[in-house]
Amino acid sequence: MSVNASDDNKRITRETLNQLLSELAKEYKKLAGKKTPAEIVMVGGAVIVSEYGFRGMTEDIDAVIQAASAMKEAIARVEERYDLPHGWINTDFMKTSLYSRNLVVCSSHYRTINQTFNVRVVKGEYLIAMKLRSYRDYKNDISDIVGILAAHKEKGEPITMERIEKAVVDLYGSWEGFYPKAVQFIKDAVQCTDYDALYSITREGEKEAKEILLEYENRYPGFISNNNVKSVVERIREKKKSAEKNNTKDIPDRRDDE
Repeated sequence: MSVNASDDNKRITRETLNQLLSELAKEYKKLAGKKTPAEIVMVGGAVIVSEYGFRGMTEDIDAVIQAASAMKEAIARVEERYDLPHGWINTDFMKTSLYSRNLVVCSSHYRTINQTFNVRVVKGEYLIAMKLRSYRDYKNDISDIVGILAAHKEKGEPITMERIEKAVVDLYGSWEGFYPKAVQFIKDAVQCTDYDALYSITREGEKEAKEILLEYENRYPGFISNNNVKSVVERIREKKKSAEKNNTKDIPDRRDDE
C-alpha cells in the first residue's frame, strides 16, 4: 500500500495514518538520532479515524508535538515524499481556545514506533469536551460527539454526563466559554436512546450548514470569519425558515450580520 496524490484527494485513512506515522518516525530517527525521544498527541478527526471508524477519513492530523527541532524537517520530508498537503500534521489548534496544557496528561497510549517515538490520542469524554468547545455545526463536531457516545455505549462503556463534566474541568477548568447550545446539546445527547437516528440528523444538519456557508461566501466573499461564522449560520437558518412561510428571499443581506 502506498500513499499518493490520487488517494481520495490526499485524505488520511486509518491505514495511511499508521503508515505515515511510521514513515515520520523513521525520518525523525535519521535526523535526530535513534535515542532522541518524540511524542505526538493526536486529537480531532485523526482520533475518530484511528479509534472509532465511523468516519473513514480526515484531512489532516491535529496534534500536540513534543520533540527535537528535527521533527519539522521530518514532517516536511514525509510531506514531499507522499505529495501531502502542507500542514498534514497541524498544530494550529494550539493557538485557539481548544488547546489545554492538560491534553497530554489526559491522553491515552496509541502506539510506540522505533522504541522512542510515542503516539498518544485524546479520546472518549476528553475528545467530546474538545468537540463541545469548538461546536462547529458546519464541520463534523456534533456528529462526532454522537458517534463517540454511540461507540462507547455499544461497547458497554457508556460515557455519562458526570464523566464529560470531569473532562471539561480537567481540560478547561469549567464550562465558561462554551457555546450555550453545546452545553444543552450534550445534556440531551447522553440521554439519547437512538444514536443512529441522532447521528443521521446531526450529519444532515452539518451538511446543510456547510452549504449555507458556501452560498453566503459566494455572495459576500471574504465576509465570513471565525468570529462570525456561527452567528451567520444561525441567522441564515432563521431566514430560511421564515422564507418557507412567507415566500421571500432565504439568504439575509450582509448588513444583517454587520
